[in-house]
Amino acid sequence: MSYRLRLDQEPAYLHAIVTGHNSRENVTRYLEEIRRECAARGCRRLLIEERLEGPRLGTMDVFDIAADASGRTDGLLGAIAYVDVNADGGWMGFAENVAVNRGLPVRVFASVADAKKWLLNLQSAGSEPDAPADASRPRR
Repeated sequence: MSYRLRLDQEPAYLHAIVTGHNSRENVTRYLEEIRRECAARGCRRLLIEERLEGPRLGTMDVFDIAADASGRTDGLLGAIAYVDVNADGGWMGFAENVAVNRGLPVRVFASVADAKKWLLNLQSAGSEPDAPADASRPRR
């Protein structure tokens, strides 16, 4: 099955909303599509709102996707806020740890509102997050 990607350019960040079927292939494809868009737009801050339906991915899939995405975005992005509205348990925290340990500046949020607030605070402060992120960051 496929996915649909909607991109909304906000003043402080690019907001990517992904809908469709949850699969390793779809996640890999939409992350690459977003990476290309950020490169083309010169975008350094990103909000990914994932709304994929279906069974959650397994541990190795999550690890492989997070590790691969980290390598592909080397230095391109300064801040990524990630919200998976259908996630359960700690899988997104696991993906965040894998990505952060490989230098990707990502934080996982439980809500889009919290993710937007974080990105707007970075923008108003004129800063990028420290990597790795501190222990006080929001978690799922």
